[in-house]
Amino acid sequence: MNLPAIPRSVWWMVLLSFVLQVASIAAFHQYRMRPGEDNFGFGFEMGRVGRSIALGQGFSNPYGGNTGPSAWEPPLYPYLIGGVFKIFGVYSYTSAWVLLSINSLFASLTTIPVFLIAHRAFGSRVAIWSARVWALNPYVWYWSIHWIWDTTFTPLVLSLILLLSLEMEQRADWLGWVLFGALWAVGGLANPSMLAFLPFCGLWIWWRRYRRGLTSLGGVALSSFVFFLVLSPWLIRNYEIFGRFVFIRDDFGLQFRLGNNKFADGMLIATLQPNLNQPEFEKFKHMGELAYEADCRRLAFNWIREHPGRFAIISMKRLFYYWNGVPRPTDSLAPWDFRSSLFLASSVLAIWGLVRALRQKRPGAWLFAGLVLTYPTVYYFVFPHARYRHPIEPELFILAVFLLCEVRSGRAAEVSLIADC
Repeated sequence: MNLPAIPRSVWWMVLLSFVLQVASIAAFHQYRMRPGEDNFGFGFEMGRVGRSIALGQGFSNPYGGNTGPSAWEPPLYPYLIGGVFKIFGVYSYTSAWVLLSINSLFASLTTIPVFLIAHRAFGSRVAIWSARVWALNPYVWYWSIHWIWDTTFTPLVLSLILLLSLEMEQRADWLGWVLFGALWAVGGLANPSMLAFLPFCGLWIWWRRYRRGLTSLGGVALSSFVFFLVLSPWLIRNYEIFGRFVFIRDDFGLQFRLGNNKFADGMLIATLQPNLNQPEFEKFKHMGELAYEADCRRLAFNWIREHPGRFAIISMKRLFYYWNGVPRPTDSLAPWDFRSSLFLASSVLAIWGLVRALRQKRPGAWLFAGLVLTYPTVYYFVFPHARYRHPIEPELFILAVFLLCEVRSGRAAEVSLIADC
């Protein structure tokens, strides 16, 4: 790649970020188990699957008990949990330390693509400040030390994809296409939601290369082959287990129903989840997860057909909540608390920065726009959560920093002009 040298200060930021996150794990006792519901809160469904893997039961039992083989979650992070549980103990303090430290490492390493993306799109000044904002931001650390989930791995992979995409518009070698397919497959195996950005990302690369007179057909074919090659072991496993094609995971019906039902108000209705609702768990166990997913999907679509106006309204609410911050469950009509105000402010700065970048025709501005437009789409129709914005926050932070740097530069120019007069 034609990438700039990474300054020593950025490497120090990576190290400092990691050390501070690990220190926060100790200071806030995040390594302690959550004993309620037999530690279900530690990794939730992924934690349960990880326990089954560690106990030699394979990828199974997302809610405990003995419900059989599963594709309820994408495979990468549950296998990581299972490997850690196997070595350091199931739901042990040591395992918690290891997993939270790995999360912190993912978050810290994301500083590097943040710097490189910002440098490529907006220059060195924005790059340095973007790296600082990401590496030393306590909000970023919250997800590292609080959630046993793919929440810090997904931003790292998505940032690497965006960085590679920016470089692909001028690369003439085959390695870039191989990496592009492999990164997208790894991302899909960690969090399939990011695949919503794949079509736009691929078309953007094709268009940019076309304008430069570079061919892409062979590269697209190679990248597609690598993509499905990396996915194929998991897809084959799913077919052998379930006797039908299952693309990565099979829990969409439940997720869709949790946001679309007679209690729907634009947020997650958690009481319908099998871990919190014994009749739902018995139904899940009796029907099997494929039949249960299909039934949940049927119930959600039936409700939407009967209440199309309500569905439209709560979908608009979900769009608002995604960018404003999800209100407290007890007061969904009054979301204007301090936490939501900060969340909304960061969204406004990022989108304002994106508009400015588009107007200035900055490199990759439309790629940023495609990410912002496509990635959140599924959450507008399911339900929002603060962590669902986190995978695209490296890019949102870059856009916000770009805007602030532009404002500061503009004020400095005004002061200089006044002084000259």
